[in-house]
Amino acid sequence: MSGFDGAAAFDGEAAFDALRRAMAENSEEPEGPARNARAEQLLAEAEKLTIPLAVIEALGHQLKVYNYSSEKAKMFVPFARLLRMWDERPEDFDEYETHSLHWVFKWMTAGMLDQPHIPLAAMEKWLGEMEHRYRLAGHSERAVRSAEYSVAAHIGDRARAERAYAAWLAADRDAMADCHACELHEQGWWQVRQGRDAEALDLWAPVLEGEFTCAHEPHAALASSLAPLLRLGRLEEARANHLRGFRLVRSMESMRGAYADHVEFCALSGNEARGLELLAERPAYFTDDGHPRSRLDFMAVVALLMDRLVELGPADRPVPGPSGRSWTAAELAAHAREEALALAARFDERNGTSHVGERARARMAQRPLVDRLPLGVRAARTVAAPPPAPPAPVLAQEPDLPALIAEARRLSDTLQPNAVEAWAAVARAAQDVELDPRDRAEIADHEAMDRGPEGAGLFEQAAELYAQAGDPGEALAAHARAAYVRALAGEIDEALTAVAGPYDEVLALYAADSTGVRQTASVVMSRARILMRQVQEGGEGGILSEAEGAVREVLALVEGRTEDDVRLAARVAEAQAMLAELAARTGDVESAAELFTWAAEGFVEAGLPWFAVEYEARLAGLLHHLGDLAGTERALRAALEHGGPHLEPVGRAQLRLQLAEVVGGRGLAEEAAEHALEAAHWADEAGEGRTLGAWARHQLGGYLVRLGRWAEAAEVLESALPDLRPETHGDGVVVQTQWWLGDCLSELGEHREAAERRLQAAEIARHWPEQHDHATLAHLAAESLGAAGLPAEADRAYARAGGLWREIGNVHGLIRSLRARAWLALRAEDGTDAARELMAQAVQECEAALGDVGSDEEARARLVGELGHTHRQFGDLLARSVSEDAEDDSIRAVLEEALTQVAESIVLFASLGGDALDARTGAELAAGWLAADLSRPEEAAARARAVLAAYGSDGSPSGDDTTGRDRRDADGGTEPTRRDAGDATAQARRAEAAQMLALMEEQMEEQQD
Repeated sequence: MSGFDGAAAFDGEAAFDALRRAMAENSEEPEGPARNARAEQLLAEAEKLTIPLAVIEALGHQLKVYNYSSEKAKMFVPFARLLRMWDERPEDFDEYETHSLHWVFKWMTAGMLDQPHIPLAAMEKWLGEMEHRYRLAGHSERAVRSAEYSVAAHIGDRARAERAYAAWLAADRDAMADCHACELHEQGWWQVRQGRDAEALDLWAPVLEGEFTCAHEPHAALASSLAPLLRLGRLEEARANHLRGFRLVRSMESMRGAYADHVEFCALSGNEARGLELLAERPAYFTDDGHPRSRLDFMAVVALLMDRLVELGPADRPVPGPSGRSWTAAELAAHAREEALALAARFDERNGTSHVGERARARMAQRPLVDRLPLGVRAARTVAAPPPAPPAPVLAQEPDLPALIAEARRLSDTLQPNAVEAWAAVARAAQDVELDPRDRAEIADHEAMDRGPEGAGLFEQAAELYAQAGDPGEALAAHARAAYVRALAGEIDEALTAVAGPYDEVLALYAADSTGVRQTASVVMSRARILMRQVQEGGEGGILSEAEGAVREVLALVEGRTEDDVRLAARVAEAQAMLAELAARTGDVESAAELFTWAAEGFVEAGLPWFAVEYEARLAGLLHHLGDLAGTERALRAALEHGGPHLEPVGRAQLRLQLAEVVGGRGLAEEAAEHALEAAHWADEAGEGRTLGAWARHQLGGYLVRLGRWAEAAEVLESALPDLRPETHGDGVVVQTQWWLGDCLSELGEHREAAERRLQAAEIARHWPEQHDHATLAHLAAESLGAAGLPAEADRAYARAGGLWREIGNVHGLIRSLRARAWLALRAEDGTDAARELMAQAVQECEAALGDVGSDEEARARLVGELGHTHRQFGDLLARSVSEDAEDDSIRAVLEEALTQVAESIVLFASLGGDALDARTGAELAAGWLAADLSRPEEAAARARAVLAAYGSDGSPSGDDTTGRDRRDADGGTEPTRRDAGDATAQARRAEAAQMLALMEEQMEEQQD
């Protein structure tokens, strides 16, 4: 913050300059009361000066910071004072302040609309005043008609709004028209009001895509686009615009209305938990009253979100609300609705219509547009766990119970996923009915299946009932199932003992035709399962052989006898899967993959695709191990398809994540991001948000980085970081996430934050045995610190990186760190000598490395290129170091030295042939301009002709020069990359060379004359 004080020892122009610097610094501060208070102080200091323009500029500054804050109501006083000063002494206003005065007329119109205590008649009078003054100043009526449209649209006068809208668009754009971005946003908003969502999005497209921007755009357009995109079913765009847009408005206090749009999006897209997080971030938005219209918008969407939470239950869940007390969802819903309707009533009373209240009620009454739109960022599911189903009433009519039993038996006979639930429904319906032993046996049997390892007792009960029903084979099968669940509980020896009797008995019954193949297969399979469990617990050798024998016994019994019996077909498929498991354990991966394939196909062909999922997932792992990525992908896609709605959330998350990694490895980052997004969503649903979900978000962020979707990636990666733990995910994942996040923040212009992330990653990487990542991150952090305007910190970071590059023997990184430090030194006061010394050191390091490179021609070529770039930058640095106040001879000497350095770079680039064509021609042009500055037009013209000759007449490289433009490698190095002839670089070089040649030929003709 500037130390400007009007009471300082100096005054006049020096004090005015200090005031201006202080106002510029204050403009860069975050929006809010602190910045507004500073503007008020600066106005007081300006009033101490005897310069009217100082007061005018300070009032303009105060007006601007009020407008971009929650205290918009304070704008009217400084503007009224400015207008009075203009009317009294317009000559005190310079050109810029004259323009600004007329510009903020528009702010006053919008500001009056936002304040319900200002009468409508005053606004109409103000419109007339604005039109009159614009006409006197010679401005178009475009801004006036836009302001009139805003008034008419606000009060609900559609006919007038349509007329003003048409006149607005028909009028000429001039210096008073709003920027393209703001105009397009408002035009699109009107289309939404008329129910034309698609047309609105077409209008907003140039703003959303970044073609037109301003201080509040695309922030506002991104927020406004959310509900229309949801209504149109363009969900991926809505998700992206929410992540991009919220990042932009999060820190901008003045954008409460846009913030409300993001809360509304959460309520309409099944992201209620994220909506609560947004409310918690901005507690002041509940009470700030300087801008009533945005407060109305905010309270309306708070009511919408709270109503949704009450609907999902429970109503007494704690929620963030106005400070001073705790709130439940039901309480805040009532409070927010009351506040919103009270504000709407004030506007409607002022306007003489019911329009604002109708729109507020409609907004609060909206219903969700999608059940849930996954965002990729972590948020707990707000939907309460579904309550247990109430007991079904006893059926009044006897035939209904047999129908339930028949349906349950059909489902269990065909192994349908909901068979257990069907038998539970039978049990509820038969509470007061005496069933026969068979029905009771099946009820107990399926309840036991539902209980898993705790169902042994019920299986035994079912066995007794099956025996009473005269089915000894099924009774033995139930005993065998009881034995198997004991194995699941870890009692494997006991399970083997328990299954031995039923196994011997069922074989005897089967041999005597006293039971069927289905019952016999059930017992034999239970025994095989128990032995497989023993194998999984670590059994080897003879146990493996015994298990394989038991599995093959199942196949010998069932194969060829399945006919239309789904249960028997399932036995065959499961047995093949068991053999696959045994093959994998013995290292026969190819056989295991083949057997898992057969097992999965068997389940699918039997009409039981959901049973195939487990084995397709195993198959995918084996095929990946074998390097069959196409097969891996097919297996994963099949598992997702076959699992359908029956997949558990955690299984769905795992499959999606594996598929993301496979397709991402094929370069399909867009599809990989979709799968990673789904994986994150299902991990959260499974309660695995901090583990599997964090890994999925890490992956999703990486794919978004590859796609250049920096804002989305930053939101996702920031969401992942708190849950990523070295002990859980590995410190490499933490470092990579920080690294990617630093890249995102750098691309978004958040350089100080990027530096912080990169330094955090470097701190972890410095403990690794291999120091390449540590050096790279230190170097990147230095770049960010420099871009953030922290040269001293950047120099220290570059020095740290340089030391690391030297330690690991990476001369390219060392040279680049020295060059970067040289440029930083040049920016410092009296830093020219230090800059020269650092650049000279970079040359020396490169020359020394060339002397040690030996016979590695590729390494030599890279070093020659590096030396060429260093000489070129040395020349540029020298040229820029020239002081305008220096003597002519001194300037000429420095320029001669600079030309020598650039000429040396040309020789080095030329030695590399076509691989350095663009670098050479760029240096030729730089040398040409230096020669021109030294009044040597013949030399400059020769340089220009050399560039033209290098590319040929059509811009394509002449001779063998078919490669060019440099590409950064992992170290920030350069390597040649193939490019199309006549590309943009070649065309630009030729154009510049032609311009230089024409200028030099003109100078030579003048010299001759």
